[in-house]
Amino acid sequence: MGLRGADVIAKSLALVGTRHVFALSGNHIMSVFDAALDANLSLVHVRHEAAAVHMAHAWARLTGEVGIALLTGGPGHANGISALYTALAGESPVVLLSGQAPLAELGQGAFQEMRQAEMAAPVTKASWTVQSAEALGEELARAIRLARSGRPGPVHLSLPVDLLEATVERALPDREAFAPCVPPRDERALRMLLAALASAKRPLVLAGPAMTTEGGRALLAGFSDATGVPAVPMESPRGVSDPSLGDFADVLKRADVVALVGKRLDYALKFGKAFGAECRVIDAGLEPNAAATFAGLIELAGEFDWPGGGWLDDAQAALRYRPSGWADLASARGRPLHPVEVCRALQKLLDTAPASVVVIDGGEFGQWAQSLLTAPHRMINGPAGAIGPALPFALAARLAFPSSLVACAMGDGTCGYHLSEFDTAVRHGLPVLAVVGNDARWNAEYQIQVRAYGPERTYGCELLPGTRYDRVCEALGGHGEYVTCASELPAALARAVQSHRPACVNVRIEGLPAPSLHRS
Repeated sequence: MGLRGADVIAKSLALVGTRHVFALSGNHIMSVFDAALDANLSLVHVRHEAAAVHMAHAWARLTGEVGIALLTGGPGHANGISALYTALAGESPVVLLSGQAPLAELGQGAFQEMRQAEMAAPVTKASWTVQSAEALGEELARAIRLARSGRPGPVHLSLPVDLLEATVERALPDREAFAPCVPPRDERALRMLLAALASAKRPLVLAGPAMTTEGGRALLAGFSDATGVPAVPMESPRGVSDPSLGDFADVLKRADVVALVGKRLDYALKFGKAFGAECRVIDAGLEPNAAATFAGLIELAGEFDWPGGGWLDDAQAALRYRPSGWADLASARGRPLHPVEVCRALQKLLDTAPASVVVIDGGEFGQWAQSLLTAPHRMINGPAGAIGPALPFALAARLAFPSSLVACAMGDGTCGYHLSEFDTAVRHGLPVLAVVGNDARWNAEYQIQVRAYGPERTYGCELLPGTRYDRVCEALGGHGEYVTCASELPAALARAVQSHRPACVNVRIEGLPAPSLHRS
């Protein structure tokens, strides 16, 4: 007996162990929603298509599994495109499945007809339209395989509705068809890289965003333990000025050999100008699987003599640097809170919860949060520099770690992008804590205007003072708190967590520029 194409998709996803599909309904994919019932697939139904892709991105980063997003065709597909760019820059293995107008009607003005594969191509590793119902399972397996192979990243597959509704006889793909391609290890190249690092006085390894996961950071720490070489992952859109990396600029200037392992020599490194004039830069290749590369380096490190000299300790001290005065920073009585005060209170809460998760997103407030907040699991908006995914990221994190405290720190500009996803959180029982730093403006752009044109020429960056994002959360079924002085914040955070509901703690903050962490 044959299967509908939609059943092939749903059963193939179940076969590969997909735990959640992040979706928004629409005409072209209702057969897949129907098929999900028989395949026992969990559909996490969101309020905006970009949120589904953001959730798939966060799920992939936090679990190591491929994140699956399912959208309808035409405008639904188009709404998800921008989120693919965030996943691409963040090196997150995501597969976007978009329904599409019938294959037999393409080119004739079909309902919501778009050149979907071409639209997604610039922001994916690969993008194509399935051409036959018989190929649906194999093409899905190929998409998942590509997303995980080499440098991780998103892949898009358009699924014409007539193929999803057709009946096919072909069996489902084998599980092996979903496995990533693993090229043979080039031990000669690894030894050459290790030799160059071992011969340097101040060697440094830089990794890309794929290594900022919990597992990636553990591998980097293992590499540094084995070699004495600092290994730093980069994921901030502010590059050398990443506030979570302290005086990173000083480390880059002092290094005499820098190896790039899955890290491009791009804007984040000032296209090479971030290094000292005599520094030797080694590009270990743009397309390797960085995790496999570091595992190989660790295995072979014992063949080399590694000099001491305290360089690793010096570099790590620079990366940990924060101004001593921050410990006592406080706003004046009656004034909005300093961002440091907000982060201090939130960090105390994170420290009380094992396996906590922190998501950080936004402009200037986001930079303060990145410099101060830590947790066993951490995500930021990433190298794309696009704000907005904080709440969808947090919801996916709560699904991935259902017993953990999940907190997101975001600016008020960020909050506005996906505020309606508090509804998703309520419907799916995902109690996340959102802390909004509310300075009533697009502060990153405002600070650019102040620096470039002067304070008298700031324009178009204002938001409404006192906007009650907390009350929006309440109206959607969550818990809300509004905080205007530092003494109120700890109790407000505690009430939000104890509510066991999705919560928004809306905090009035000073609109300050991002911190500068270069030591004088």
